[in-house]
Amino acid sequence: MLPRMEILTLDLPGIRKIASGKVREIFDLGEHLLLVATDRISAFDCILPNPIPHKGAVLTSISAFWFQRFGFVENHVVATEVADFPAALQPYAAQLARRAMVVKKAKPLPVECVVRGYLAGSGWKEYQASQTICGIKLPAGLRQAEKLPGTIFTPSTKAESGHDMNINWDECRRLVGDDVAEQVRTLSIRIYEEGRAYAAERGIIVADTKFEFGLLDDRVILIDECLTPDSSRFWPADQYALGISPPSFDKQFVRDYLETLTWDKTPPAPALPADVVHKTSEKYLEAYSRLTGRALAGV
Repeated sequence: MLPRMEILTLDLPGIRKIASGKVREIFDLGEHLLLVATDRISAFDCILPNPIPHKGAVLTSISAFWFQRFGFVENHVVATEVADFPAALQPYAAQLARRAMVVKKAKPLPVECVVRGYLAGSGWKEYQASQTICGIKLPAGLRQAEKLPGTIFTPSTKAESGHDMNINWDECRRLVGDDVAEQVRTLSIRIYEEGRAYAAERGIIVADTKFEFGLLDDRVILIDECLTPDSSRFWPADQYALGISPPSFDKQFVRDYLETLTWDKTPPAPALPADVVHKTSEKYLEAYSRLTGRALAGV
């Protein structure tokens, strides 16, 4: 068994790192890319100083699970097992195990594909103000956390820093073209609805999620992550209730703690107490075990 380690940042001598996001480190392997999910966690657009044990492994393993399940959409995965990685990566097996995948190089589309099935988060705030979500008119009288009459596609633009900006359907079509826009909307809704149905059988409500797509030889493929606790709002079905923001398997637990502080939500972010770190790690691990029916390897 490989030793457990928490990783906040990662450099691989001899392997060129080309980007470092809120969670992932991206390395150029020539023909392919290496995506490594660290144990970083962010809230209010700030990266916190504490690693969350097993978080990176959970994110990569859940994405790999869904990528394999959704055979109707091409994805970017080349390899998820370290033993199948190029020889140049083998010296770093301990750092990469369970948290990394080798992927195809695709040109990311300039939109985030957000899909909503329940009234929550920023959607709930907008609905209260205008009875719409991203300009889509909804029936009057809906309550917080209520299931929407139908799944809606509410794209946004990607932001290098800060919050993504919601856009309407016409702007999405302008940015990526009519044909690609239709493809990503259709695929996003299908992936979400099939994933939601599967998760419901395992006691999880997937309230909303976001996907990223890219172009590879002019084909639309699914990239980045898929239906993880970082990209989705997961609610335990046995604690679901209307009129409140249900507890979740994502980092809402961290946000709730930070809201109790006098922190002004600008860097540097405060350190998390040990009990919050532990509880957050448990929530990520439970999401994985519920979805896959097994414990995360090595934990």
